[in-house]
Amino acid sequence: MTALTLSTSAAPGLRADAIVIGVAKGTGSKSGGLLVAPGAEAVNEAYDGKLADVLETLGASGAEGELTKLPSPAGFKSPLVIAVGLGAAPGKDAEYTAEALRRAAGVAARALNGAKKAAFALPVEDAAAVGAIGEGVLLGAYSFDTYKENGRQAAGAAKAKNGKAPLAEAALLGGKPRDAAHKAAVARATAVSEELNRARDLINTPPNDLTPAAFAAIVQGAGKEHGFKVQVLDDKALAKDGYGGILGVGGGSAATPRLVKLSYTHPGAEKHLAYVGKGITYDSGGISLKPAGHNETMKCDMSGAAAVFAAVVSAARLGLQVNVTGWLALAENMPSGSAVRPGDVLRMYSGKTVEVLNTDAEGRLVLADALWAASAEQPDAIVDVATLTGAMMLALGSRTFGVMANDDAFRSTVHEAAEEVGEPAWPMPLPEHLRKGMESSTADIANMGERMGGGLVAGLFLREFVGEGITWAHLDIAGPAFNEGGPFGYTPKGGTGSAVRTLVRLAELTAEGDLG
Repeated sequence: MTALTLSTSAAPGLRADAIVIGVAKGTGSKSGGLLVAPGAEAVNEAYDGKLADVLETLGASGAEGELTKLPSPAGFKSPLVIAVGLGAAPGKDAEYTAEALRRAAGVAARALNGAKKAAFALPVEDAAAVGAIGEGVLLGAYSFDTYKENGRQAAGAAKAKNGKAPLAEAALLGGKPRDAAHKAAVARATAVSEELNRARDLINTPPNDLTPAAFAAIVQGAGKEHGFKVQVLDDKALAKDGYGGILGVGGGSAATPRLVKLSYTHPGAEKHLAYVGKGITYDSGGISLKPAGHNETMKCDMSGAAAVFAAVVSAARLGLQVNVTGWLALAENMPSGSAVRPGDVLRMYSGKTVEVLNTDAEGRLVLADALWAASAEQPDAIVDVATLTGAMMLALGSRTFGVMANDDAFRSTVHEAAEEVGEPAWPMPLPEHLRKGMESSTADIANMGERMGGGLVAGLFLREFVGEGITWAHLDIAGPAFNEGGPFGYTPKGGTGSAVRTLVRLAELTAEGDLG
């Protein structure tokens, strides 16, 4: 990954491949609207204070994500200036938001593939800004080329699609190398971004390589590296303990299912969070086979488990004063003679029976078992994460995840945490009248209900498997988990690592005693 350094050097004398500055849309500038953002004063001065005019001549407007390149002025040791748009300039006495900085840094980092070093002269008001720029750089520089020829030749080194390695080093100008808060911000950005990028790698890995057993082995390796406990239940252990949901979903595949428990503990912790992730390593739909055109990206159906894995490792690396348990419900949903059929009844780990009306509503089945297992430990709160329903994509689009909960205050806390870290989310209800649609004449409950409001129906189903009195939230990340379009901001094409930063922030809030 790109190395982050803090630097108090002036831009003109810094040896680098490029200097990144910020520009914004404004109405108070002499240039007619384009504003040069703080941090770029030395660069602007070298252009006789007319940098905005030069950039406007080149077509720059300051729009978010816009990137303009121009030669550095005489005397600079860097040959190139990259101006990246920050969007609308903040009002008087206001600062650029962390998300604006994060996105701008991500755009620039992606454009710097192949560079050895770049200086980021973006606005740095405080340690939070340092952390946001660092995150943007590390997430924006990400690429996944393990299966491309140039990636193989690199023997494991990350390579970009054009054959160039990601930016090697980013110097954050305005950052103070001896400032404890600034150093901590860089350390946090590095830990969280590295784990989020690992989640992206897992999501992007083809399902013939990422089976439930292979995923479990990766988690075990991380546990040894970062000092948290890992317990793996294979198909035999799942059968012995009665995990009917996970076994039912995974029964049609030669790749047998797993339930993986990750346990990070802190000696001073007073609270315990449980995170539960849907880990369908490939989802064909089972006997209720998905139609043509809906199978190609189903390697991403384990994005919830990847997010939980990354969040637990991040908590361990940051040493957060909170106990965090992760539960990864891993299975491959395939059609075969041993696959669960529409009309079958499964006895879940909780003892409750479920009539399977649609085998493509499998995520809620594996989550139900894991939620009940998590509830047995009586954590202070449970959050599950899943690429659960197409209905949530229809409701919220491809960049926003839904948040449901059995407690309004906790739902608000989760929503606010997501927005704080730059992950668009929206609170969704759990209407009681939709529960009736899941009534079954054969079993305690059916795994399908009304078609309209299907994302909410899925949330109501999951709620049935949360222990009594336990605070719970459900994140349906079906939209933002996998980006099928072009990259934007610090978000790449493919796996995104959606919800990782929200889960980490919730763990931080809990450690700080601020969990709602």
